[in-house]
Amino acid sequence: MTTDAVIETRNLTKVYRDFWGRKKVDALKSLNLTVQRGEIFGLLGPNGSGKTTSIKLLLGLLFPSNGEALVLGKPASDVAKNERIGYLPEESYLYRFLNAEETLDFYGRLFDISGKERRKRIDSLIQQVGLNRARKRVLKEYSKGMTRRIGVAQALINDPELILLDEPTSGLDPLGTREMKDLIRSLRDEGKTVVLCSHLLADVQDVCDRIAILHQGELKELGRVSDLLSIQDMTEIKVGGLSDEAKEEIRQVVARHNGNLVSMGHPSTTLEDLFLKIIRESEAHPGRRYLPEREGEQPTEPPVSSN
Repeated sequence: MTTDAVIETRNLTKVYRDFWGRKKVDALKSLNLTVQRGEIFGLLGPNGSGKTTSIKLLLGLLFPSNGEALVLGKPASDVAKNERIGYLPEESYLYRFLNAEETLDFYGRLFDISGKERRKRIDSLIQQVGLNRARKRVLKEYSKGMTRRIGVAQALINDPELILLDEPTSGLDPLGTREMKDLIRSLRDEGKTVVLCSHLLADVQDVCDRIAILHQGELKELGRVSDLLSIQDMTEIKVGGLSDEAKEEIRQVVARHNGNLVSMGHPSTTLEDLFLKIIRESEAHPGRRYLPEREGEQPTEPPVSSN
């Protein structure tokens, strides 16, 4: 495992089998990727693409059929590493008769955090996720958005190095979504590593440094968001202070007319457009797979059968 890698998978594969041991589903096929320390990494894909299976393999909740995964320098099957991980599942499993303070105190005790430190973290986290006014209300009275907030606080109670968030903005209103994205960025600023799964592509585009797109258990794309969304065969120029006549001309004419070159570079697409394009291409060309060792290049075509 490289020094700055928090997660590293090598040919990670998971096959689900039926009662008789017959292959049922190839949930994950030879996944190779690395998540670096201190980055926000987005794991994207439609339902059934292998995202949840990947997370469960990293947590040691499932065992791989082939390959391996290293998390925080240890095999994913080593459950001791989970003390350094915070996890927010897609559906939070919380005790509905407890209030926010009691919930966080309960999980703090599971990590054997001292009473003084627990009280300090509980107060800080409740403020951080915006539940101060509802800290004494039992969770059964919480809305879905409020439940996501306390779920995030629960995932952070042990001050983890690695945080796995599955649909963290689900159920939040626009203000809550913005606050959640600001919180995720602040975690990165503190030096923590965040792996984010979400169907809300605009949210991923806003906060993630790099993304991986999965489809039918295969890695289809991997790279920095800014690089993947840049349209390389087009150039965009933004100019201010020019007449209509000068707008039709290019760079040298901008200077001749004393215009201000605001920006010049490649225009960007959206993550939604990129995602849909990759999924459609994957369905049109089954077997195309991204090769991480050639990041930035196009996925490879499958070998042509001679039959």
